[in-house]
Amino acid sequence: MAIIEVTDLKKSYGALEVLKRITLDINKNEVVAIIGPSGSGKSTLLRSLIHLEEISAGTIRIAGDDLVRNGVYAKPQYIKRITSRMGMVFQHFNLFPHLKVLENLELAPRLAKQGSPAELRDRSRELMHKIGLTERAEAYPANLSGGQKQRVAIARALMLNPEILLFDEPTSALDPELTGEVLEVMKQLAKEQMTMIVVTHEMGFAREVADRVIFMDQGEIIESGTPEQLFMNPVMDRTKAFLQRSYK
Repeated sequence: MAIIEVTDLKKSYGALEVLKRITLDINKNEVVAIIGPSGSGKSTLLRSLIHLEEISAGTIRIAGDDLVRNGVYAKPQYIKRITSRMGMVFQHFNLFPHLKVLENLELAPRLAKQGSPAELRDRSRELMHKIGLTERAEAYPANLSGGQKQRVAIARALMLNPEILLFDEPTSALDPELTGEVLEVMKQLAKEQMTMIVVTHEMGFAREVADRVIFMDQGEIIESGTPEQLFMNPVMDRTKAFLQRSYK
C-alpha cells in the first residue's frame, strides 16, 4: 500500500528545471534509497515531500491526504497535520547548541503539547538508549562527535512518532570511521519496518538495507529497482556510467 504518492512533480527556479515530472510511489514499511550525482534533484525531492520546498506543479499525497494537488497546496492547518506524519534527518544535524541532548529531543513535542514533561522525559531517555547514547543525555552538542550528533538527530526525529523518516545525506558530513555507527541505527530502524527514504552516497547501505533503489540524474528518475537489479544489472547507460564512477 502506497503511503507516499507523487505524480508529475515539477520544481523550477526561474528557467532552471530542478525536478522534471517526477512520479513515484513509496509503500508503507518500505526502505527506499535515492542515489545519483550531486545536483540531480535528490534533496529537492525529499524536501518537497515535507514542504521545505514548494513545488511548481504536480501532486504529492501522504497517507491518503493531498499535501498539494495539481500544484495547489492544502490549507496551512492541513499541511501541518500532513507533514507531522514525517520526520527528517539532515546532513548537518541542526541541533540547538545551547540545549542539552535531552532538551533537544524534547523541544518540538513540548511545543506541540504532545505529552507531559514526565512522559517526554521517559520517551527521550528511551530513545537515547535505543541509539546507544544513554551516557550522553545531559551533554551539550559541542561535546559530541559528529556520529553522536547525527544519532541524536535521528532520535529527535523519532520523538514525534512519525510514520515516515526522511534522511538527506545523513552521513556525508561525517568522517568515514563515524559513518558506521549512524548506519547501524538506520539499519535497526529498517528491521523495525520504519518507512524510510534515504538520499545517500553510501552504496553499501543502499545495497544491504534498501528494498528499492532509485537512480536520479538531471532532475529525472532514470531507473528504479531492487538493489540486486539496479547494482548488478542496470538497464540505462546513465545508471551504468554513474555506478562505474561510484565504485572506482
